[in-house]
Amino acid sequence: MLFTEPTFLFLFLPLLLLMYFLPWQGHRNWLLLAASLIFYAKGGGAFTWLILGLIAFNYVAALEIDKRRDTPAARWLLRGAVAVDLLVLATFKYANFIVDNLNTATGVIGVPPLHIPPVLLPIGISFFTFHAISYVVDVHRKDAVAQKGPVEAALYLLLFPQLIAGPIIRYREIATQLARRTMTSLDFHYGIRRFVIGLAKKMIVANIVAQPADRLFAMPAGEMTAAHAWLAVICYTLQIYFDFSGYSDMAIGLGRMFGFRFPENFRYPYIASSIQDFWRRWHMSLSAWFRDYLYIPLGGNRGSGARIYVNLVTVFFLCGLWHGASWTFVVWGLFHGAFLVIERVGLGAWLEAMPPALRHVYALLVVMVGWVFFRADSLAGAVGVLSAMAGMSPALPTAYSPAWYLTPELLLALLAGVVGATPIVPALERRLARIGGEAEGLPALGGWPSAAGTAALLAMLAVSLMLMAARTYNPFIYFRF
Repeated sequence: MLFTEPTFLFLFLPLLLLMYFLPWQGHRNWLLLAASLIFYAKGGGAFTWLILGLIAFNYVAALEIDKRRDTPAARWLLRGAVAVDLLVLATFKYANFIVDNLNTATGVIGVPPLHIPPVLLPIGISFFTFHAISYVVDVHRKDAVAQKGPVEAALYLLLFPQLIAGPIIRYREIATQLARRTMTSLDFHYGIRRFVIGLAKKMIVANIVAQPADRLFAMPAGEMTAAHAWLAVICYTLQIYFDFSGYSDMAIGLGRMFGFRFPENFRYPYIASSIQDFWRRWHMSLSAWFRDYLYIPLGGNRGSGARIYVNLVTVFFLCGLWHGASWTFVVWGLFHGAFLVIERVGLGAWLEAMPPALRHVYALLVVMVGWVFFRADSLAGAVGVLSAMAGMSPALPTAYSPAWYLTPELLLALLAGVVGATPIVPALERRLARIGGEAEGLPALGGWPSAAGTAALLAMLAVSLMLMAARTYNPFIYFRF
């Protein structure tokens, strides 16, 4: 079920909220679990049984690991649990990719190709797997106590706001909230505000810039000029940020409406001054997961410089592969890993001596080049776009010039995207709050900034709903991961 479809906005969510705030509070976890099952089953279909089986497996595994703490048996149970979770992920996400590459390699020596039917990908399986692994690992590390209640354990792994595309939440971050949650009117107000902002990011910016991005990336390489290529990359750069951060905002807002406080997932990544800084700001819950469960166990920053660089490249190779079973994602991950190594080798010190504006241009340019690999359907397609960006494309005549794509609607979306990707608006809100004599944080009710903020939210909601009614199905980019 999409957050941006009428069924969710006008039926599922209002009905769930109405039942959730009934006087009897003992029903809340049961209600959220049932709602999360319905939410997943609408899009997941028969894969819902797979997810339920994995929930039961990890619930029992965590209990057994907790029972046998500090014993060899606990370590073997942990290895077995992680292996099962990864095996399920590999089977559904990488089986076809592995077979295709094996056939390519063995075809050179005349070995008959293997044939397997296309394997469908359960929606949200990558995020679910990382939640499950972090749960059993944290129990083994004594960072958390295994959840005794099956409803609460299942709710952690299946909670609908973050189930499909994150943020990736550690069990220890919400363990106490699963048992007891407090709600205030300010929490609920904040949740609504955050949800509407995320909805506007998706509908007003991401969906609009997605259309020219899709058309431009689908152009034959020979027809793509430098202007076409740069417009395509700019549109996609804004699309993926507003699409994914919009989902995260909606997830955080929904969580707050039900009393949960989820971690932030983005912190204006496009104002980063280096690639290292970018990864402190982009998909922060994923960065933290790879740091704590892969980079540090590999040795982290300990050991020789060469060992650290190998650790970094390994992590980003797997980060790219986690995003998708394609060599374009692998190259994207290695591309970022290479720049992190280069910055550690000496580029970082050189960047520190540069003016801030140039550091920002460097980081943004590297990120945008990386998005070409992330978005392209093939490595050849990515090379074609990069060649066009560098002015190396033959640029045969085409009926669709770059100006043809620059409609007033797209120009407004680009402007909104550029402004929204920076902390300009929050800074303005704080300034208005100080002028109005209000405390920092949520504006007090009744003040002029509060009225202006409410009017702006209502306007964003109205425009988002109109666009929702006028446009076709457009799922979130990260749903396929």
